[in-house]
Amino acid sequence: MTMIHPTAIVDPKAQLDSTVEIGPYSIVGPNVQIGARTVVGPHVVIEGHTTIGEDNKFFQFSSIGAAPQDKKWAGEPTRLEVGDRNTVREFCTFNLGTTQDQGVTRLGNDNWISAYVHLAHDCQVGSNTIFSNNAQLAGHVEVGDWAIMSGYAGVHQFCKIGAHAFVGMYTSLTQDVPPFVLVSGNPAGARGVNIEGLKRRGFTRPQIDGIRAAYKLIYRNNLTLDEAKAELAKLQGDSPEAASQVGAMLDFLGGATRGIVR
Repeated sequence: MTMIHPTAIVDPKAQLDSTVEIGPYSIVGPNVQIGARTVVGPHVVIEGHTTIGEDNKFFQFSSIGAAPQDKKWAGEPTRLEVGDRNTVREFCTFNLGTTQDQGVTRLGNDNWISAYVHLAHDCQVGSNTIFSNNAQLAGHVEVGDWAIMSGYAGVHQFCKIGAHAFVGMYTSLTQDVPPFVLVSGNPAGARGVNIEGLKRRGFTRPQIDGIRAAYKLIYRNNLTLDEAKAELAKLQGDSPEAASQVGAMLDFLGGATRGIVR
């Protein structure tokens, strides 16, 4: 049987796997689905049309699936989707999506979400990310796999953060961050390639060298963004070992909507 503390309030319409644990004084709404072996600590509220996968751990005092902080939201049945094996620490807030976007806020798999993190409406967060304490995402933000958000970093709405990027402590981010790039400051500035993170994740020397060459084209050669794109396309063809990584940077630049941090 599902392990529900006597003081918890779980709506009978909620769909909980038999291995789910619900801690003292937590509340689970009628449109919530929770997968196997997920543990919900004390004083957690999970509401809205929220789907949570397997093997997640929610620490105390988080608000999951609450209404978006958007005046345009009129009670539409928008959603929150949380994947598998995520750790969500104390006082986090994950909001539902809105009909002005995809209608869903998403968090992928294997993410480490520290205390007081806010994922606003319609955010799309990948897998294997790390959010340090008080990292804050405004609405419609996209965060790629393996990205790291340091403590107190704040991201403007509609910004995109590429895979393996690193956002430093107290950074104020109002533009997009390409994959593999380390940014910090207020306002944010590019500081180099996230080399240490890439080494830890098993990137080869040729791959890292290709990423560094791509970084120099964007940030060190005094090229316009269009000129940098043309040079990146050449580099991709000339660097077979790093073609995938250079291609990821090129694709990201093509989809950047707020300009990139430079």
